[in-house]
Amino acid sequence: MKLIESLESVGQYTVLMKSTLTLPDRFREFIKDFFKEMYKLGVNSLWIVMIISFFIGAVMVMQIALNVASPLLPRFTVGVVSREVILLEFSSTIMCLILAGKAGSNIASEIGTMRVTEQIDALEIMGVNSANYMILPKITAFVTFMPVLVIFSMFLGIVGGYVICVVTNVPPPATYIYGLQSFFNEFFIWYSIIKSMIFGFIIASVAAYFGFYAKGGSLDVGKASTDSVVTNSVLILITDLAFTQLVMG
Repeated sequence: MKLIESLESVGQYTVLMKSTLTLPDRFREFIKDFFKEMYKLGVNSLWIVMIISFFIGAVMVMQIALNVASPLLPRFTVGVVSREVILLEFSSTIMCLILAGKAGSNIASEIGTMRVTEQIDALEIMGVNSANYMILPKITAFVTFMPVLVIFSMFLGIVGGYVICVVTNVPPPATYIYGLQSFFNEFFIWYSIIKSMIFGFIIASVAAYFGFYAKGGSLDVGKASTDSVVTNSVLILITDLAFTQLVMG
């Protein structure tokens, strides 16, 4: 039964995306909704991204400095390892797991509320492609703004590590900066940005799917929101593994 339900869900999701990913009927309305969703889903997520990135970057440098305290390893290793972790995984994968809760639940609850209050039914009666009208601006806005969130996360994570080096002097700030600059590979930044945009599509589309097919009342909207966060988290981890193997393997 679970397998059949899963296959039905995949089919429903595919049909929904087929309806969503079409040219908007009213391009002016789409652009207006696009910027509104960019502010709501992207700009409003900046503060949580910046706070988490700063403190995780600081803690990461502290932990790495404690665990590589060996005469066999140069002190600039702290900067190298911190940079690689922030660029490759933290600022893309971990931040997207957090955004699956922040932005994903917002999308699912908003569309789910419109479903249970029959606003979507009213749009469909009027001949509007409700999936395209409601979901496409959210997906495009979130995917477009993801590189901004990732770059802010990278910057604040590295700054957090630098602040800890200034406060504790372990390692000295100059050594930390030298480590950040050593063996730098620009491709890692593009890798992280592209990966985060894929995750952004997954978060927005899966959350919209759960909201669009919500049934019942307010409790079911909450359940749809929770299910979207759980499913997004699993899909992000699976996609991260597959994408890393394809690109870096």
